[in-house]
Amino acid sequence: MSEENKSIVQKAMADLLRTGDVDALGTVLSDEFVHHRPDSSTAKEEWLGRVRAAWGHIADMQVDVLQILADGDYVVLRTRRRLPGGGPEVVIVDTWRFDGGLIAEAWEVIEPVAQAAANLRWWATAEPTMN
Repeated sequence: MSEENKSIVQKAMADLLRTGDVDALGTVLSDEFVHHRPDSSTAKEEWLGRVRAAWGHIADMQVDVLQILADGDYVVLRTRRRLPGGGPEVVIVDTWRFDGGLIAEAWEVIEPVAQAAANLRWWATAEPTMN
């Protein structure tokens, strides 16, 4: 099942980037699909609407697949994306959960490459104290 799920994600993303057909992407999402980000969650139709609305801005984006991993019902896709004309470069990790051959949930984490070093500071700890 892992390889089949991986193929579904690869084909869906390739088709979206090649044709811009957001509705085709919708065919691999379950009706109960939920898209999660650290700041919000959206249901299928709302998420597809957001992708559709953003498409004019991101249609010419360059996407480099860095890794795609599959394990059971989960597929993880790590990409580096650049907007045309020298726009910001980001690394995105998408985790897709399958149920019944369709994508039921997705989690997305986006990190601007230019801010990557600064984002490491959150886990730098203060000097330990002796009690």
